[in-house]
Amino acid sequence: MTRELHSERLVLRPWTAQDAAGAIGVYGAAEVARWLSPAMDRVADPAAMRRVLEKWIAEDAGLIVPGGRWAVESRETGGVVGGATLLPLSPDEAYEMGWQLRPGAWGRGYATEAGLAVARWAFAQGLEEVIALVRPGNRRAAATVERIGMEWVGETDKYHRLRLQEYRLRPGDLPPA
Repeated sequence: MTRELHSERLVLRPWTAQDAAGAIGVYGAAEVARWLSPAMDRVADPAAMRRVLEKWIAEDAGLIVPGGRWAVESRETGGVVGGATLLPLSPDEAYEMGWQLRPGAWGRGYATEAGLAVARWAFAQGLEEVIALVRPGNRRAAATVERIGMEWVGETDKYHRLRLQEYRLRPGDLPPA
């Protein structure tokens, strides 16, 4: 069961099917969808987004803590500005964290803030390491993982059937809260 997480400006909470209108601003944006891993097509409309959210909600019910998927909500506006994930990865039992923001929310530090909230949650639940996978050329994501304090591991093709840049974070790498 996904738990609610809080940071200075954000609330990370479980998705609901009623979030489709806000989520389409994230996953319906071509400039977001092109960088997703695993690869996911741009969501075409609110009805399709609702189906995706319902699938994620059902999958979350079977996740073991600390795994989860979160709607990232602005404390100031109460609106959905993005999504965040912490999901187990095969084949090696790693946990991958990720974040996606609607383009209008870019450049405000929300991705770093959401990433840090997820990492702190993961480590508080006993994980000793989390990874992030970045598509080559995604400069925004690469800059975010560096701001979070993640360490470059190298390129890999063992996840999501894609060639990706792998970063890792351990509890001692986190900046002070």
